[in-house]
Amino acid sequence: MEISFNIDEIDNVARDVLAYGHSNNLLFYGAMGVGKTTLIKAIAKQLGVSDNISSPTFSLVNEYDGLRGKVCHYDFYRIKSLDEVLDLGLDEYLESDFYNLIEWPDKIVGLIPQSYIEIKLTQKDKERRIAHIRYIK
Repeated sequence: MEISFNIDEIDNVARDVLAYGHSNNLLFYGAMGVGKTTLIKAIAKQLGVSDNISSPTFSLVNEYDGLRGKVCHYDFYRIKSLDEVLDLGLDEYLESDFYNLIEWPDKIVGLIPQSYIEIKLTQKDKERRIAHIRYIK
């Protein structure tokens, strides 16, 4: 599925992402500044998270309580080795029923779950983004 959108339509995109596929593991790909964190914030809001969502760039993961369960937001941009992620216990998170929203999953290739929703964001022009969404089983 492909969705072209501007930032004012981000809540609709978040709803579409959650309705697509059957996985609580969502992997976000895209260049720096394309809107990955912004979309994750909108998805967390759709999941009933009322806390202020911030990027876990230095802590690697932020956990939130939502109306539909625990929501975990990961940012692996700054990791230097897979050991950092293993020490975090990512494998246990991914096997749980938590919603796992992962930025920079290309940094953890050997740990990616078997089933997930892939969201690739690209910038169409100054105002519009394109979300390429597919379910990987």
